[in-house]
Amino acid sequence: MYVGRIVAIGRTPEGKLAAMYRVSSRSFPNRTARVQADRVSIVPKPEHEMDVFKNPYIAYNCLRIVRNGMVAVMTNGSHTDPIAEKIEHGMPARDALVLSMLALDYERDSYNTPRISAVADKEGGMGWLGIVRHDGLEVERIPLEYGRLFYVATYEENTVTAKHHDDFTAITPEAACRHMLHGGIFAQREHPVTAVAAVATEEGFAIHVMDAQTEASS
Repeated sequence: MYVGRIVAIGRTPEGKLAAMYRVSSRSFPNRTARVQADRVSIVPKPEHEMDVFKNPYIAYNCLRIVRNGMVAVMTNGSHTDPIAEKIEHGMPARDALVLSMLALDYERDSYNTPRISAVADKEGGMGWLGIVRHDGLEVERIPLEYGRLFYVATYEENTVTAKHHDDFTAITPEAACRHMLHGGIFAQREHPVTAVAAVATEEGFAIHVMDAQTEASS
């Protein structure tokens, strides 16, 4: 089943907060994730840079770490930055999610692709999921459990509901990436491209990125 992009929030079996993202794509699979200190960007692979002129939505910051390492913001588009900046300046996660996604709305591509978001807040031990579609906006605080994640996708599984969950045995961000690409329920979700994971540490969040082709060949 093809569900498009996926964001997830959860706790490791040890209870550490984790935020994850998976790019799935049928039209623009030649993308990768690049780590830049406190953020991760989704960009075209070398020799595919011109793809951004075919679709302006395919390159963006998908992860920002703010509040001195206390909060991770993970999304599928350009709304990462306004959400992160509002939280950085003291706005509650719920309000930052609602205001930013409502302002930018769903993507005006041929699929009316929703914007999806996840926020992991170490200080409050909280996780949030959000989505704005052409027919609605949902933002929910997620009751996180040890060894379980909850997710929302751009297509098919595009509502915030407790039904969209999976066992989560990953301890490291590398294992979390692997799970998003090929593990658990996501093994049945088609066209994986790349994954990003941020897992809480004492200092902030440990980050890892992984391309589907790299993982498949390892």
